[in-house]
Amino acid sequence: MKLFVNNLVFAGLVLLAASVPKSQAQASPVMGERQVSLDQTLEWAMQNEQGAAYRILISKPEGEVPYSGGYPVIYVLDGNAYFASLHEAKRAQEQFRQAIIVGIAYPGEAPHNFLRRSYDLSPPVAEEQNTPPQGGQDELLDFIEHSLMPAIAERFPVDANHQSLYGHSFGGMFAIYALFTRPDLFNHIVAASPSLWWNNSYLLKHERDFRQQVEAEEANVIHHSLSLVVADNDSLQNQQDASQLYQRLEDLSAYGLRSSYHKVEGEDHMSVPFVLESRVLKQLLGTRGG
Repeated sequence: MKLFVNNLVFAGLVLLAASVPKSQAQASPVMGERQVSLDQTLEWAMQNEQGAAYRILISKPEGEVPYSGGYPVIYVLDGNAYFASLHEAKRAQEQFRQAIIVGIAYPGEAPHNFLRRSYDLSPPVAEEQNTPPQGGQDELLDFIEHSLMPAIAERFPVDANHQSLYGHSFGGMFAIYALFTRPDLFNHIVAASPSLWWNNSYLLKHERDFRQQVEAEEANVIHHSLSLVVADNDSLQNQQDASQLYQRLEDLSAYGLRSSYHKVEGEDHMSVPFVLESRVLKQLLGTRGG
């Protein structure tokens, strides 16, 4: 008898399920769908003097204006790839929320725009070597100095003595070039896995010129810093080049330039930027970028 009752209950459940409209039975719990956006951000469209387009991604400052009268600013190269994680790391840590983060990005959704960054972040080369096109580093620096920085300062109170640049790989190479050739433009630089070998180590000449200017007191590097970071699975050349650059610049601390070198264990060239967010923020937003 018990078996017979169980069979009746099972049959009833089957009939009940069959009587539910198909659309109701397969209804999704999703109530709506839209693209994710990042809170407390802005995006601007800008062009440089040559007509090249940029997406400018801005992490807005939160809280009162610091005692200095302006917010510190971090400019981030390859913003498509690195802006979002730095923005969220900043917002999650209260001591960093007053900073402005500016991602210099390119139109489109690709994390890295190979052709654009190859041009923007590199020195000029001989015509027979100019594939892909290279040599736009001064055009990008001009855009940052004469267009982007003034636009940020017009929109927000900015601490002109606490502006920083962060770049990875070619971006790290470019950031060091900026330090060597326009030392007044940024107070603090973080260069992750910089491609110092590029174009027969072309930065060596700029390094020598920079040293001469600093030693002659023609360039003021007081309260300036350079942080070099590599991954332990970076190429051996990348690691050695960054370590040797740190050693060569270390004695410029006598003129105010603080430099550091750090190797990240368990990471490689492409993964290292995604474990550096808090380190970058601490380096660039600590006491005078300490």
